[in-house]
Amino acid sequence: MLTPDQARDRAADIVARAMRGGADAADAVFAADAATEVSVRLGRLEDVGRSEGEELGLRVFVGRRSASVSTSDLSSASLDGAVERAVAMAREAPEDPWAGLAAADRLLTGAAPQLDLDDLARGDGQVDPAGLKAMALEAEDAARAVPGVTNSEGGGASASRHVSALATSTGFAQGYAATGYGVSASVLAGSAESGMERDYAHHAARLRRHLDAPVAIGREAGERAVARVNPGKLPSGSMPVVFDPRVGASLLGHFIGAIGGQAVTRKTSFLLDALGKQVFAPGIIIQDDPHRPHGLRSRPFDGEGLPVTATTIVADGMLETWLLDSASARQLGLEPTGHAARGVNGAPGVSTANLYMAAGLLPPDTLIGDVADGVYVTELMGQGVNGVTGDYSRGAAGFRIERGVLAGPVAEFTIAGNLKEMFLHLTPGDDLRFRHGTNVPTLRVDGMTVASG
Repeated sequence: MLTPDQARDRAADIVARAMRGGADAADAVFAADAATEVSVRLGRLEDVGRSEGEELGLRVFVGRRSASVSTSDLSSASLDGAVERAVAMAREAPEDPWAGLAAADRLLTGAAPQLDLDDLARGDGQVDPAGLKAMALEAEDAARAVPGVTNSEGGGASASRHVSALATSTGFAQGYAATGYGVSASVLAGSAESGMERDYAHHAARLRRHLDAPVAIGREAGERAVARVNPGKLPSGSMPVVFDPRVGASLLGHFIGAIGGQAVTRKTSFLLDALGKQVFAPGIIIQDDPHRPHGLRSRPFDGEGLPVTATTIVADGMLETWLLDSASARQLGLEPTGHAARGVNGAPGVSTANLYMAAGLLPPDTLIGDVADGVYVTELMGQGVNGVTGDYSRGAAGFRIERGVLAGPVAEFTIAGNLKEMFLHLTPGDDLRFRHGTNVPTLRVDGMTVASG
Protein backbone atom coordinates (compact mmCIF):
# COMPACT_ATOMS: atom_id res chain seq x y z
CA MET A 1 0.00 0.00 0.00
CA LEU A 2 1.08 3.59 -0.59
CA THR A 3 2.73 5.65 2.12
CA PRO A 4 1.03 8.80 3.48
CA ASP A 5 3.50 10.93 1.49
CA GLN A 6 2.63 9.12 -1.72
CA ALA A 7 -1.09 9.55 -0.97
CA ARG A 8 -0.49 13.26 -0.35
CA ASP A 9 1.26 13.58 -3.70
CA ARG A 10 -1.63 11.84 -5.49
CA ALA A 11 -4.14 14.31 -4.00
CA ALA A 12 -1.91 17.31 -4.74
CA ASP A 13 -1.41 16.19 -8.34
CA ILE A 14 -5.10 16.19 -9.24
CA VAL A 15 -5.59 19.57 -7.54
CA ALA A 16 -2.81 20.98 -9.72
CA ARG A 17 -4.46 19.45 -12.80
CA ALA A 18 -7.78 21.06 -11.80
CA MET A 19 -6.21 24.49 -11.48
CA ARG A 20 -4.61 24.14 -14.91
CA GLY A 21 -7.96 22.90 -16.24
CA GLY A 22 -9.92 26.05 -15.40
CA ALA A 23 -10.95 25.72 -11.74
CA ASP A 24 -10.72 28.79 -9.54
CA ALA A 25 -10.14 26.59 -6.48
CA ALA A 26 -10.07 22.87 -5.74
CA ASP A 27 -9.49 20.25 -3.12
CA ALA A 28 -9.02 16.49 -3.34
CA VAL A 29 -9.15 13.47 -1.09
CA PHE A 30 -7.20 10.29 -1.72
CA ALA A 31 -8.11 7.10 0.13
CA ALA A 32 -6.48 3.66 -0.03
CA ASP A 33 -7.72 0.67 1.95
CA ALA A 34 -6.53 -2.90 2.43
CA ALA A 35 -8.30 -5.38 4.70
CA THR A 36 -8.25 -9.10 5.46
CA GLU A 37 -11.20 -10.74 7.20
CA VAL A 38 -11.66 -14.31 8.40
CA SER A 39 -14.88 -15.86 9.69
CA VAL A 40 -15.45 -19.24 11.31
CA ARG A 41 -18.54 -21.11 12.47
CA LEU A 42 -18.87 -24.19 14.64
CA GLY A 43 -15.13 -24.63 14.71
CA ARG A 44 -14.63 -24.55 10.97
CA LEU A 45 -13.32 -21.94 8.59
CA GLU A 46 -16.24 -20.30 6.79
CA ASP A 47 -14.73 -17.48 4.75
CA VAL A 48 -11.51 -15.59 4.05
CA GLY A 49 -11.73 -12.23 2.35
CA ARG A 50 -9.20 -9.71 1.13
CA SER A 51 -10.11 -6.30 -0.24
CA GLU A 52 -7.90 -3.54 -1.60
CA GLY A 53 -8.82 -0.28 -3.24
CA GLU A 54 -7.67 3.23 -4.09
CA GLU A 55 -9.93 6.17 -4.92
CA LEU A 56 -9.60 9.89 -5.56
CA GLY A 57 -12.31 12.47 -4.95
CA LEU A 58 -12.03 15.94 -6.50
CA ARG A 59 -14.08 19.05 -5.73
CA VAL A 60 -13.70 22.12 -7.95
CA PHE A 61 -15.01 25.66 -7.72
CA VAL A 62 -15.78 28.02 -10.56
CA GLY A 63 -16.71 31.20 -8.77
CA ARG A 64 -19.36 30.18 -6.21
CA ARG A 65 -20.35 27.16 -8.25
CA SER A 66 -18.94 23.75 -7.38
CA ALA A 67 -19.03 20.11 -8.44
CA SER A 68 -17.44 16.86 -7.28
CA VAL A 69 -16.27 13.73 -9.06
CA SER A 70 -14.53 10.56 -7.91
CA THR A 71 -12.59 7.85 -9.67
CA SER A 72 -10.76 4.63 -8.94
CA ASP A 73 -8.95 4.79 -12.29
CA LEU A 74 -5.78 6.66 -11.40
CA SER A 75 -4.20 6.74 -14.83
CA SER A 76 -3.12 10.14 -16.11
CA ALA A 77 -5.73 10.13 -18.87
CA SER A 78 -8.49 9.23 -16.42
CA LEU A 79 -7.48 12.02 -14.03
CA ASP A 80 -7.49 14.56 -16.85
CA GLY A 81 -10.94 13.35 -17.84
CA ALA A 82 -12.20 13.66 -14.25
CA VAL A 83 -10.93 17.24 -14.09
CA GLU A 84 -12.62 18.12 -17.37
CA ARG A 85 -15.94 16.66 -16.21
CA ALA A 86 -15.77 18.36 -12.82
CA VAL A 87 -15.05 21.82 -14.26
CA ALA A 88 -17.81 21.45 -16.85
CA MET A 89 -20.29 20.38 -14.16
CA ALA A 90 -19.31 23.23 -11.86
CA ARG A 91 -19.97 25.81 -14.61
CA GLU A 92 -23.55 24.53 -14.81
CA ALA A 93 -24.14 24.20 -11.07
CA PRO A 94 -26.22 26.71 -9.06
CA GLU A 95 -24.34 29.36 -7.11
CA ASP A 96 -23.88 28.85 -3.39
CA PRO A 97 -22.93 32.02 -1.50
CA TRP A 98 -21.48 29.99 1.38
CA ALA A 99 -19.40 27.53 -0.66
CA GLY A 100 -15.63 27.57 -0.78
CA LEU A 101 -12.48 26.16 0.73
CA ALA A 102 -11.39 26.85 4.28
CA ALA A 103 -9.56 30.14 4.72
CA ALA A 104 -5.86 29.73 3.96
CA ASP A 105 -4.79 31.40 7.19
CA ARG A 106 -6.65 28.78 9.23
CA LEU A 107 -5.04 25.70 7.66
CA LEU A 108 -2.75 23.40 9.60
CA THR A 109 0.87 24.38 9.01
CA GLY A 110 3.96 22.42 9.91
CA ALA A 111 4.08 18.75 10.83
CA ALA A 112 0.87 16.97 11.74
CA PRO A 113 0.55 15.58 15.28
CA GLN A 114 1.86 12.04 15.71
CA LEU A 115 -1.01 9.97 17.11
CA ASP A 116 0.43 6.43 16.93
CA LEU A 117 -2.30 5.10 14.64
CA ASP A 118 -0.27 2.92 12.27
CA ASP A 119 0.92 -0.38 13.74
CA LEU A 120 2.73 -1.36 10.55
CA ALA A 121 4.82 1.81 10.58
CA ARG A 122 6.01 0.73 14.04
CA GLY A 123 7.04 -2.65 12.66
CA ASP A 124 4.27 -4.33 14.68
CA GLY A 125 0.85 -5.70 13.94
CA GLN A 126 1.64 -8.06 11.11
CA VAL A 127 -1.00 -10.79 11.02
CA ASP A 128 -1.69 -13.30 8.26
CA PRO A 129 -4.95 -15.15 7.50
CA ALA A 130 -3.79 -18.12 9.58
CA GLY A 131 -3.31 -15.85 12.57
CA LEU A 132 -6.71 -14.26 12.08
CA LYS A 133 -8.31 -17.70 11.80
CA ALA A 134 -6.73 -18.73 15.11
CA MET A 135 -8.09 -15.59 16.80
CA ALA A 136 -11.58 -16.13 15.40
CA LEU A 137 -11.62 -19.80 16.48
CA GLU A 138 -10.41 -18.90 19.94
CA ALA A 139 -13.21 -16.36 20.37
CA GLU A 140 -15.91 -18.69 19.09
CA ASP A 141 -14.64 -21.64 21.15
CA ALA A 142 -14.75 -19.54 24.31
CA ALA A 143 -18.28 -18.40 23.55
CA ARG A 144 -19.52 -21.93 22.81
CA ALA A 145 -17.93 -23.18 26.05
CA VAL A 146 -20.24 -21.01 28.19
CA PRO A 147 -22.88 -23.31 29.74
CA GLY A 148 -26.25 -22.68 28.10
CA VAL A 149 -24.91 -21.67 24.68
CA THR A 150 -26.58 -23.96 22.13
CA ASN A 151 -25.52 -22.65 18.72
CA SER A 152 -23.22 -20.20 17.05
CA GLU A 153 -23.45 -17.53 14.39
CA GLY A 154 -19.68 -17.56 14.23
CA GLY A 155 -16.51 -15.79 15.18
CA GLY A 156 -14.50 -13.32 13.17
CA ALA A 157 -11.19 -11.49 13.08
CA SER A 158 -9.90 -8.75 10.83
CA ALA A 159 -6.86 -6.61 10.12
CA SER A 160 -6.87 -3.48 7.97
CA ARG A 161 -4.89 -0.40 7.02
CA HIS A 162 -6.23 2.88 5.68
CA VAL A 163 -4.17 5.66 4.12
CA SER A 164 -5.81 9.00 3.43
CA ALA A 165 -4.66 12.41 2.26
CA LEU A 166 -6.13 15.83 1.61
CA ALA A 167 -4.78 18.55 -0.67
CA THR A 168 -6.18 22.02 -1.41
CA SER A 169 -5.34 24.72 -3.91
CA THR A 170 -4.75 27.05 -0.95
CA GLY A 171 -1.59 25.20 0.00
CA PHE A 172 -2.54 22.33 2.30
CA ALA A 173 -1.30 18.81 1.50
CA GLN A 174 -0.90 16.10 4.13
CA GLY A 175 -1.69 12.44 4.66
CA TYR A 176 -1.71 9.82 7.40
CA ALA A 177 -2.21 6.10 7.87
CA ALA A 178 -4.10 4.05 10.44
CA THR A 179 -4.36 0.34 11.10
CA GLY A 180 -7.29 -1.49 12.65
CA TYR A 181 -7.82 -4.90 14.23
CA GLY A 182 -11.02 -6.54 15.38
CA VAL A 183 -12.30 -9.76 16.95
CA SER A 184 -15.94 -10.76 17.42
CA ALA A 185 -18.20 -13.65 18.35
CA SER A 186 -21.96 -14.12 18.10
CA VAL A 187 -23.79 -17.07 19.67
CA LEU A 188 -27.26 -18.29 20.60
CA ALA A 189 -28.60 -19.69 23.85
CA GLY A 190 -31.81 -21.48 24.75
CA SER A 191 -33.82 -24.02 22.81
CA ALA A 192 -36.64 -24.20 20.30
CA GLU A 193 -39.06 -24.85 23.18
CA SER A 194 -37.90 -22.03 25.48
CA GLY A 195 -36.95 -19.63 22.68
CA MET A 196 -33.56 -18.79 21.24
CA GLU A 197 -31.71 -15.64 22.21
CA ARG A 198 -28.59 -14.26 20.54
CA ASP A 199 -25.95 -11.81 21.62
CA TYR A 200 -22.44 -10.84 20.64
CA ALA A 201 -19.22 -9.23 21.76
CA HIS A 202 -16.70 -7.31 19.70
CA HIS A 203 -13.55 -5.34 20.27
CA ALA A 204 -11.56 -3.14 17.88
CA ALA A 205 -8.23 -1.38 18.31
CA ARG A 206 -5.76 0.61 16.24
CA LEU A 207 -2.80 -1.39 17.57
CA ARG A 208 -2.88 -5.16 17.71
CA ARG A 209 -1.35 -5.32 21.18
CA HIS A 210 -4.30 -3.32 22.54
CA LEU A 211 -6.86 -5.84 21.30
CA ASP A 212 -8.69 -7.77 24.03
CA ALA A 213 -7.87 -11.46 24.27
CA PRO A 214 -10.17 -13.48 21.98
CA VAL A 215 -11.08 -15.73 24.93
CA ALA A 216 -12.42 -12.75 26.87
CA ILE A 217 -14.41 -11.51 23.88
CA GLY A 218 -15.94 -14.94 23.30
CA ARG A 219 -16.78 -15.47 26.95
CA GLU A 220 -18.57 -12.12 27.07
CA ALA A 221 -20.64 -13.04 24.01
CA GLY A 222 -21.66 -16.36 25.54
CA GLU A 223 -22.54 -14.91 28.92
CA ARG A 224 -24.60 -12.13 27.35
CA ALA A 225 -26.59 -14.62 25.26
CA VAL A 226 -27.28 -16.98 28.17
CA ALA A 227 -28.43 -14.12 30.39
CA ARG A 228 -31.17 -13.25 27.89
CA VAL A 229 -32.90 -16.65 27.81
CA ASN A 230 -36.60 -16.82 28.74
CA PRO A 231 -37.36 -13.10 28.75
CA GLY A 232 -40.42 -11.84 30.55
CA LYS A 233 -42.69 -8.84 29.99
CA LEU A 234 -42.44 -5.39 31.51
CA PRO A 235 -45.39 -3.49 32.94
CA SER A 236 -46.18 -0.33 31.04
CA GLY A 237 -45.73 3.03 32.68
CA SER A 238 -43.29 5.80 33.57
CA MET A 239 -40.03 4.55 35.08
CA PRO A 240 -36.25 5.04 35.16
CA VAL A 241 -34.34 3.53 32.24
CA VAL A 242 -30.69 2.60 32.72
CA PHE A 243 -28.66 2.31 29.50
CA ASP A 244 -25.78 -0.12 29.20
CA PRO A 245 -22.73 1.76 27.79
CA ARG A 246 -22.94 -0.35 24.65
CA VAL A 247 -26.28 1.27 23.72
CA GLY A 248 -26.06 4.50 25.71
CA ALA A 249 -23.58 5.92 23.22
CA SER A 250 -26.44 6.23 20.71
CA LEU A 251 -27.88 9.07 22.81
CA LEU A 252 -24.74 11.09 22.12
CA GLY A 253 -25.18 10.33 18.44
CA HIS A 254 -28.61 11.97 18.46
CA PHE A 255 -27.17 14.95 20.34
CA ILE A 256 -24.31 15.45 17.88
CA GLY A 257 -26.72 15.24 14.96
CA ALA A 258 -28.65 18.14 16.46
CA ILE A 259 -25.68 20.49 16.90
CA GLY A 260 -24.00 19.94 13.52
CA GLY A 261 -23.74 22.87 11.15
CA GLN A 262 -26.14 21.58 8.51
CA ALA A 263 -28.91 20.86 11.04
CA VAL A 264 -28.51 24.34 12.50
CA THR A 265 -28.34 26.24 9.21
CA ARG A 266 -31.30 24.32 7.81
CA LYS A 267 -33.23 24.84 11.06
CA THR A 268 -33.91 21.12 11.37
CA SER A 269 -32.57 20.65 14.91
CA PHE A 270 -34.51 20.21 18.14
CA LEU A 271 -31.68 22.17 19.83
CA LEU A 272 -31.86 25.11 17.43
CA ASP A 273 -31.95 27.78 20.17
CA ALA A 274 -29.84 25.93 22.73
CA LEU A 275 -26.36 27.41 22.27
CA GLY A 276 -25.13 28.74 25.60
CA LYS A 277 -28.06 27.17 27.43
CA GLN A 278 -28.58 24.22 29.76
CA VAL A 279 -29.15 21.09 27.68
CA PHE A 280 -27.93 18.37 30.07
CA ALA A 281 -28.15 18.02 33.82
CA PRO A 282 -25.69 20.17 35.78
CA GLY A 283 -22.26 18.56 36.14
CA ILE A 284 -22.35 16.71 32.82
CA ILE A 285 -19.32 17.16 30.53
CA ILE A 286 -19.10 16.04 26.91
CA GLN A 287 -15.78 16.29 25.10
CA ASP A 288 -14.25 15.41 21.76
CA ASP A 289 -10.56 14.49 21.59
CA PRO A 290 -9.10 14.06 18.08
CA HIS A 291 -5.56 13.75 19.47
CA ARG A 292 -6.16 10.74 21.68
CA PRO A 293 -3.15 8.43 21.02
CA HIS A 294 -4.19 5.38 18.98
CA GLY A 295 -7.86 6.40 19.28
CA LEU A 296 -10.31 4.72 16.96
CA ARG A 297 -11.29 8.09 15.45
CA SER A 298 -8.16 10.12 16.08
CA ARG A 299 -7.04 12.37 13.24
CA PRO A 300 -4.28 14.97 12.77
CA PHE A 301 -6.45 17.42 10.79
CA ASP A 302 -10.06 17.77 9.74
CA GLY A 303 -11.66 17.26 6.35
CA GLU A 304 -10.76 20.78 5.20
CA GLY A 305 -7.16 20.81 6.40
CA LEU A 306 -7.81 22.71 9.62
CA PRO A 307 -5.94 21.82 12.81
CA VAL A 308 -7.98 19.90 15.37
CA THR A 309 -7.91 20.21 19.13
CA ALA A 310 -9.76 18.79 22.10
CA THR A 311 -13.16 20.46 22.36
CA THR A 312 -15.49 20.76 25.34
CA ILE A 313 -18.92 20.59 23.75
CA VAL A 314 -20.93 20.53 26.97
CA ALA A 315 -19.62 21.95 30.26
CA ASP A 316 -21.66 21.64 33.46
CA GLY A 317 -24.62 20.73 31.27
CA MET A 318 -24.33 23.89 29.10
CA LEU A 319 -23.98 23.69 25.31
CA GLU A 320 -20.72 25.49 24.51
CA THR A 321 -20.45 25.21 20.72
CA TRP A 322 -21.97 24.09 17.46
CA LEU A 323 -19.89 21.75 15.29
CA LEU A 324 -19.12 23.64 12.09
CA ASP A 325 -17.40 23.19 8.77
CA SER A 326 -16.41 26.30 6.85
CA ALA A 327 -19.60 26.58 4.80
CA SER A 328 -21.97 26.38 7.77
CA ALA A 329 -19.70 28.69 9.78
CA ARG A 330 -19.90 31.34 7.06
CA GLN A 331 -23.67 31.06 6.97
CA LEU A 332 -23.91 31.51 10.74
CA GLY A 333 -21.29 34.24 10.93
CA LEU A 334 -19.06 32.06 13.12
CA GLU A 335 -15.70 30.31 12.82
CA PRO A 336 -15.26 26.65 11.78
CA THR A 337 -14.57 24.34 14.70
CA GLY A 338 -12.29 21.75 13.07
CA HIS A 339 -15.01 19.12 12.80
CA ALA A 340 -15.30 18.94 9.00
CA ALA A 341 -15.36 15.36 7.70
CA ARG A 342 -14.73 14.43 4.12
CA GLY A 343 -15.14 11.36 1.96
CA VAL A 344 -14.22 11.02 -1.69
CA ASN A 345 -17.69 12.17 -2.75
CA GLY A 346 -19.28 15.56 -2.27
CA ALA A 347 -18.67 18.45 0.07
CA PRO A 348 -17.51 18.14 3.69
CA GLY A 349 -19.95 17.30 6.42
CA VAL A 350 -19.41 17.35 10.17
CA SER A 351 -18.33 14.60 12.54
CA THR A 352 -16.68 14.15 15.89
CA ALA A 353 -13.48 12.23 16.57
CA ASN A 354 -13.17 10.43 19.93
CA LEU A 355 -16.37 11.66 21.54
CA TYR A 356 -17.18 10.88 25.16
CA MET A 357 -19.28 11.84 28.15
CA ALA A 358 -17.13 12.22 31.25
CA ALA A 359 -17.66 9.78 34.09
CA GLY A 360 -20.04 10.76 36.84
CA LEU A 361 -19.72 10.17 40.57
CA LEU A 362 -21.97 7.15 41.11
CA PRO A 363 -21.10 3.52 40.36
CA PRO A 364 -23.64 1.60 38.25
CA ASP A 365 -24.77 -0.41 41.28
CA THR A 366 -25.82 2.85 42.93
CA LEU A 367 -27.60 4.11 39.79
CA ILE A 368 -29.58 0.87 39.80
CA GLY A 369 -29.78 0.46 43.57
CA ASP A 370 -32.45 3.06 44.31
CA VAL A 371 -34.69 2.09 41.38
CA ALA A 372 -37.78 0.41 42.78
CA ASP A 373 -39.19 -0.48 39.37
CA GLY A 374 -37.32 0.16 36.11
CA VAL A 375 -35.40 -1.41 33.27
CA TYR A 376 -31.76 -1.89 32.29
CA VAL A 377 -31.51 -1.68 28.48
CA THR A 378 -28.87 -3.71 26.63
CA GLU A 379 -30.31 -3.61 23.10
CA LEU A 380 -32.09 -0.97 21.05
CA MET A 381 -34.03 -1.55 17.83
CA GLY A 382 -35.67 0.65 15.22
CA GLN A 383 -35.01 4.24 14.21
CA GLY A 384 -37.81 6.10 15.95
CA VAL A 385 -36.01 9.40 16.56
CA ASN A 386 -37.19 12.74 15.16
CA GLY A 387 -34.24 15.11 14.81
CA VAL A 388 -36.52 18.13 14.40
CA THR A 389 -38.70 17.67 17.48
CA GLY A 390 -36.48 15.43 19.62
CA ASP A 391 -39.22 12.83 19.99
CA TYR A 392 -37.66 9.47 20.85
CA SER A 393 -39.16 5.97 20.63
CA ARG A 394 -37.11 2.79 20.30
CA GLY A 395 -37.78 -0.90 20.65
CA ALA A 396 -35.63 -2.42 23.39
CA ALA A 397 -34.58 -5.49 25.34
CA GLY A 398 -32.71 -5.86 28.58
CA PHE A 399 -33.34 -6.68 32.24
CA ARG A 400 -36.03 -5.62 34.66
CA ILE A 401 -34.95 -3.72 37.76
CA GLU A 402 -36.92 -4.55 40.93
CA ARG A 403 -36.06 -3.10 44.32
CA GLY A 404 -32.60 -2.08 43.17
CA VAL A 405 -31.44 -5.32 41.56
CA LEU A 406 -31.58 -6.86 38.09
CA ALA A 407 -34.49 -9.28 38.26
CA GLY A 408 -34.37 -11.13 34.93
CA PRO A 409 -34.43 -10.60 31.17
CA VAL A 410 -37.26 -8.71 29.47
CA ALA A 411 -37.98 -8.12 25.79
CA GLU A 412 -40.48 -6.71 23.30
CA PHE A 413 -41.00 -3.31 24.88
CA THR A 414 -40.62 0.29 23.77
CA ILE A 415 -38.96 3.17 25.59
CA ALA A 416 -40.08 6.69 24.71
CA GLY A 417 -39.57 10.30 25.65
CA ASN A 418 -38.24 13.54 24.25
CA LEU A 419 -34.49 13.98 23.96
CA LYS A 420 -34.60 17.47 25.46
CA GLU A 421 -36.17 16.13 28.64
CA MET A 422 -34.10 12.95 28.59
CA PHE A 423 -30.84 14.90 28.49
CA LEU A 424 -31.92 17.10 31.41
CA HIS A 425 -32.84 14.03 33.49
CA LEU A 426 -29.73 11.99 32.66
CA THR A 427 -27.22 10.79 35.26
CA PRO A 428 -23.89 9.23 34.21
CA GLY A 429 -22.17 6.46 36.14
CA ASP A 430 -18.49 6.35 37.04
CA ASP A 431 -17.60 3.44 34.74
CA LEU A 432 -16.43 5.23 31.57
CA ARG A 433 -14.15 3.08 29.39
CA PHE A 434 -12.64 4.04 26.04
CA ARG A 435 -13.51 1.17 23.73
CA HIS A 436 -15.31 2.75 20.78
CA GLY A 437 -15.35 5.92 18.73
CA THR A 438 -18.09 7.28 21.02
CA ASN A 439 -17.91 6.31 24.68
CA VAL A 440 -20.24 6.84 27.62
CA PRO A 441 -20.52 5.34 31.09
CA THR A 442 -23.69 3.64 32.26
CA LEU A 443 -26.50 6.20 31.91
CA ARG A 444 -29.72 6.54 33.88
CA VAL A 445 -32.65 8.56 32.54
CA ASP A 446 -35.58 9.08 34.89
CA GLY A 447 -39.19 9.46 33.85
CA MET A 448 -39.23 7.65 30.51
CA THR A 449 -42.34 5.98 29.19
CA VAL A 450 -42.18 2.20 28.83
CA ALA A 451 -44.79 0.32 26.81
CA SER A 452 -44.82 -3.47 26.77
CA GLY A 453 -45.47 -5.23 23.49
